[in-house]
Amino acid sequence: MLRTRIRPQLSLPALAVALSFAYGSAAAVELDPKAISIKLPDQINWVANPSGSESAVLVGDPNKPGLYVVLNKWKAHHNSKPHSHPNDRFITVISGTWWVGTGTDYDPEHLQPVSAGSFVTHYGNEIHYDGAKDEDTILQIVGIGPATSTPAPAK
Repeated sequence: MLRTRIRPQLSLPALAVALSFAYGSAAAVELDPKAISIKLPDQINWVANPSGSESAVLVGDPNKPGLYVVLNKWKAHHNSKPHSHPNDRFITVISGTWWVGTGTDYDPEHLQPVSAGSFVTHYGNEIHYDGAKDEDTILQIVGIGPATSTPAPAK
């Protein structure tokens, strides 16, 4: 028994019209600003820091008590010195490779790489240092403020 499939034929102009209606109706929908807020990359306000990084506050205020979410961009060839924060911080590596170390002895030759997509917890009051080597690295940091930084005691 011979079976044949019937395929509807859609001309190229008809396909273009159908797609434009589908796209046009989807693009015309207005989102309710009470339900959702979107910041596009060019709307994120990056601020330079003396450490060779830039930061952008997305939610909250890291200088005040409460939840905050910031983006941190380590510029290539910049690292922090050993320090600690009073509260746990939860970090996702968004892009690049982040380089981390622990302890009071600053040793940039033995930093450990953390690749994009990784999740790291910095525990409160524990000493660490971090930064970027040959490429810029972007991190998302979530924590409870105030997000102060205390330099490690000198040896």
